[in-house]
Amino acid sequence: MHPKQFRVQIYAYKYRADFVITSLDGPIDIENSIVDKLGQGDIKWEYLGEMMDPKVNRITYEEVIDGGDDATSTRPLQEEKRS
Repeated sequence: MHPKQFRVQIYAYKYRADFVITSLDGPIDIENSIVDKLGQGDIKWEYLGEMMDPKVNRITYEEVIDGGDDATSTRPLQEEKRS
């Protein structure tokens, strides 16, 4: 397996972080890469203020497609289908 790039967005405690990690395509590998990146301390946190609910904490990630030989790079992610 080749490592892939993932965009990670974290919303927690009225702050937001957005960064890219490189990891194998498995949940444990992605989680370990996120923890490693957080441990480096070079992530810039953006203050969101009171507009976000402080009781809701989210971490999302998505694969970064850079035009390589990925299955989704040759077609749009959303397609219109007709019967």
